[in-house]
Amino acid sequence: MAAGVLSLAKLLVSGSNSRLTLAMRNLLFICLTILTALALQAEVRRPNIVFFLVDDLGYMDIGANNPKTFYETPNIDQLARSGMRFSNGYAANPVCSPTRFSIMTGKYPSRADATNFFSGRRPGKFLPAPLYDRMDLSEVTLAEAFKEAGYLTAFLGKWHLGPTEEFWPTKQGFDINIGGHNRGSPPGGYFGPFNNPRLENLTKDEHLPARLGDEALKIIDQSKDGPFLLYFSFYSVHTPLQGRNDLITKYQAKAERLSHVDQPEFGFEEQVLPGGRDRRVRILQRHATYAAMVEIMDTQVGRVMDKLRKLNLDRDTIICFTSDNGGLATSEGLPTSNLPLRGGKGWLY
Repeated sequence: MAAGVLSLAKLLVSGSNSRLTLAMRNLLFICLTILTALALQAEVRRPNIVFFLVDDLGYMDIGANNPKTFYETPNIDQLARSGMRFSNGYAANPVCSPTRFSIMTGKYPSRADATNFFSGRRPGKFLPAPLYDRMDLSEVTLAEAFKEAGYLTAFLGKWHLGPTEEFWPTKQGFDINIGGHNRGSPPGGYFGPFNNPRLENLTKDEHLPARLGDEALKIIDQSKDGPFLLYFSFYSVHTPLQGRNDLITKYQAKAERLSHVDQPEFGFEEQVLPGGRDRRVRILQRHATYAAMVEIMDTQVGRVMDKLRKLNLDRDTIICFTSDNGGLATSEGLPTSNLPLRGGKGWLY
């Protein structure tokens, strides 16, 4: 566009030697003014950013990676079909906080000793190795970089990057923090009351994923003139395993209809260390409550995408979607299966 503006400018100047009529010069001047304004707008327009981070979602839990998955993720699958996929990644520290630390700072977690989940300090319990339990304020975060560039920065959901308020989102570059604090799982569960110091209850029985979805839509509405960074960090599908009753019933019926209903749900994986006990893992996806949690999470992704389209922001918004460390297949209820991949959350192999 800049080249087009320059060409028109040259033509307008050369027209002064009587090759152009006054009317033509006036018309060219108007066109030049409009094109200049458009060029300037194009140069300064910056894309909005929506970043989805899902907790404990397995690689094989979405249809985009596993067409035979028991779970239903139409909105995530559509996002995968319409964009660029990064499918060759590895979580070297496969628990909650390291991934979040890495995304926020752009560093490998091991560079800053952030290799385990941040659980708070217990003096004398883990000596001599120090227990790292916070993202230091000296770190330059993703949010701080966007804020410096003139973006509104909003955080929703799970933070898990610091033990006290001085390390929470609004101290790390976010203008807005809804639901982010020190805990790695929802302290009141997925239904109200949430007992969350950064998320006031509106009704006693509201559902946490849907509430965070509501808040995301409000932020987009209020920030539609942009640019904005919306960092939507789901508590889902972390334990506790809780879902809406209607969705649980739906997936219980689905499990009963499947032909493999009589197949075993669990098996064992051989360990590589001599004398190590075989690892018990889920080998069949049919956990109705987990499926309900996956669906309601996917629904919120769809709601955000629909809102962007409704406001004509979809073409001016970069949307990223990722999980943190893979599916929970070996502990805490073993709700999902990662086969043919080994292990799950907490395991390097």
